[in-house]
Order: sequence, then structure tokens, then C-alpha cells
Amino acid sequence: MARRGEALREHILDTAKLAFLEDGFERTSMDAIAARAETSKRSLYAHFPTKDALFLAVVERTRTLFGERMRTPADYAAQPGEAVVRYCGRFLQLLRWSSTTRMLRLGIAEADRLPDLAAGLHDVLFGTTARELAAHLSAAWGLATDEAETAANELIGLVIHPALPRLLCGIDPSVDELPEEARLAAEVDLDRIRRLCDVVLPPLPAANQV
Repeated sequence: MARRGEALREHILDTAKLAFLEDGFERTSMDAIAARAETSKRSLYAHFPTKDALFLAVVERTRTLFGERMRTPADYAAQPGEAVVRYCGRFLQLLRWSSTTRMLRLGIAEADRLPDLAAGLHDVLFGTTARELAAHLSAAWGLATDEAETAANELIGLVIHPALPRLLCGIDPSVDELPEEARLAAEVDLDRIRRLCDVVLPPLPAANQV
């Protein structure tokens, strides 16, 4: 049965994402995406009038899927400090996934030509993650908004370095399969993240330590 409406749109987005990741933005044509999605060019252009519009929609779909996989810090543990540790660990775990690494490389490659789209991709991965963490720090530690944002960005920066630059430069291999959250403790050095939390975050208020 032929896909229609929203089902077709999501299928096109998933197909386009794979095409962009495999061949790059410039080398991927709308004709190739239509053929790969097994739909007509008319249907493709009805949903996405330009390749730039299609790429922007791919970025927004990535935002939705990444948010579902990350969730919020409070979802990871009842104890606020451990929730921060595991949330940051999950972020690092997902950055090691080849799909995430290749999307970042694609955004970097297109940053000069499509700065708004590259900035959008940065916000999808780093901005949203930092905002969720900052909200958790405000609620659990009682930090002011600006203090929570500063602490969240500093902690995330420390957690992903040097792993992310090494991944982007191909020094360390990424993983092809979506990392399972159940393997978080086996795949990420959570003790290192706990030490970083001790450096960046103030003591947790006594009322929230249990």
C-alpha cells in the first residue's frame, strides 16, 4: 500500500537523512531522494519545495528523535546527583553513535553555506541537552537560571572532551548500532563524570540528597 500524508513525509525524511549522511548534502539530489524513497518527484516537492527545506525538516526530525532518546535528567535516577551523572553519560553514549557523529560532520561541512541550519543542528544536540540539564540543576540545587545554564554548559563541555573531537576527526571509531541505555555503565566511565560533577556543581542541598 502506497504511503500518503504524514506517513509519506516521515518516510521521505528518514530516507533523506540516510542519503545526506552517506553522500553529503551537495552530492545528494532531490531526484535521488525521490527514487530512493520510491515516490514521485511531484510528491517530494509537494512536501519539501527545496533541498534546503528538506534538510531543515531532517534536522527538526532529528530533534524529536534525539529528545525521545535523551528524555530528562529526572528520568535517569531518583537521586538528583546520580540523575545528572547518568544523563550526561547517556549524552556521551549517543554522541558515539555513528548516526549522530555523521550528522555533526554534515552540519560542520555545511556551516558556511547554511549557517542557520548548522546552528539548528547544534541546538538539537547541545542546546536542548544543556537546557534540560540546566532546568534540573535549577530545580534540584536551587541555582539561579544563569548559574544553572553556566554550570550545565561547563559540565557538558568537560564530559564530551576529548571524546567528541576524537570521534569527529576519526581517531576513535563510532558505533554503528544505536547504543542501548541498559549498557550505559559498561560503555561510559560514569565515575569520571561523578568527579567532574564534584568540580563543577556546588554541594546538593541536604533536603535533596536522598
